[in-house]
Amino acid sequence: MGIEAIAPGKLAVVTGGASGIGLAAARHFVGVGMRVCLLDWSDNVAELATELGGEATGFRIDVSDRAAVEALAADIVSRFGPVSVLMNNAGVGRGGDALSNPDGWARVLGVNLFGVLHCVQAFVPAMVAGDAPGLVINTGSKQGITQPPGDTAYNVSKSGVKSLTEGLAHTLMQQTGGRVSAHLLIPGFTYTGLTARGEKPAAAWTAEQVIDFMMESLARGDFYILCPDNDVTRVVDERRIAWAAGDIIENRPALSRWHPDWEARFAAYMAET
Repeated sequence: MGIEAIAPGKLAVVTGGASGIGLAAARHFVGVGMRVCLLDWSDNVAELATELGGEATGFRIDVSDRAAVEALAADIVSRFGPVSVLMNNAGVGRGGDALSNPDGWARVLGVNLFGVLHCVQAFVPAMVAGDAPGLVINTGSKQGITQPPGDTAYNVSKSGVKSLTEGLAHTLMQQTGGRVSAHLLIPGFTYTGLTARGEKPAAAWTAEQVIDFMMESLARGDFYILCPDNDVTRVVDERRIAWAAGDIIENRPALSRWHPDWEARFAAYMAET
């Protein structure tokens, strides 16, 4: 039922809407006749909303600021009416490993995890209290599932988004019977403002491809929207995810995929695909 929330005249709120996947989603929603509120930290979010055409409005905000999110949510509802689609896409990276960069950790967790929570708690109760179909789409990451070493702060934030969205989906099922639903978008390698460095690599999908895949998945009612890209197939993703879960089941070392004693075994496992 939730996919019915994407319809002409209905209202979508997209965070991280000034670039990448968020902007592509906003463009899609405007294209089907929705009214769209773009939320972003970027100074040019209002200008981008104007360029989208249709009924799009931009708001500059830091989603890690709970009070600011609550105030803006109240303003949006009072000005535009009920929200049908909430897409929590705002994200930052470069937080650091477990022993470094406390300020980076605070920023990454503040935006990527608490920003999602703030928007969920500010917008979704009214969606539940209403009587119309609703969609909540939270952007996660494969890094929050397979946990590659490096930017541990980012991994932690996206692991949290996965858990939050799973719990939210269950709560919404209990409280609305599926009228309002939550979904976890898990992009593959995507050429976005967060990752862009020069020309798009051949292995990357565009943000528009991610949104096309997202829409197909939502139409099927998928909760986990696990995107491939031009380099990694669904089968490869499934094998990597299964190996990560196997670390617990088989009591391997943490992140055994990258452990020197297990790298060869992981390579052999992946060669079976």
